[in-house]
Amino acid sequence: MPRLFVAVWPPDEVLRELVAMPRPAVDGLRWTKPGRLHVTLRFLGQCDEAEIQAALSAARLPAARAALGPQVKRLGRGVLMIPVQGLDDLAAAVEAAVSQVGLPPPDHPFTGHLTVARFKRKPPPGYRPSLDASFAVTDIALVRTEPSGTYTNVELFTLV
Repeated sequence: MPRLFVAVWPPDEVLRELVAMPRPAVDGLRWTKPGRLHVTLRFLGQCDEAEIQAALSAARLPAARAALGPQVKRLGRGVLMIPVQGLDDLAAAVEAAVSQVGLPPPDHPFTGHLTVARFKRKPPPGYRPSLDASFAVTDIALVRTEPSGTYTNVELFTLV
């Protein structure tokens, strides 16, 4: 079975701003490639695509406005991220729709973020670029992680 998640993809103009952020070369730091920059609303793990598609198709999912920034922060022990506000209601609606499929829901509240890098040692000292961007979220994607590590949109769902 494929590994799946539900995501919001930033539009091209926001993606350009993300890619333009400084990306210093630091040992042990791996920058997220542009085609992988997204906000995960719900990680599902290995599960049946058709079941998830049916659950999301039947759900009433609210449109939202995502606000990124203002600064890059650490998340946990190995992630540099940009906070994303405005997606809590959408994430809750997705959770309600898929609660019976895939992995059990996480035991922590939704933290809207966009991962810009992962690190094994320490992030660049003093690395605090800022980004102030927002965009309308009018659709979400059911995404499959391919064996190669690339992401494939299985289906887009229009929000109401």
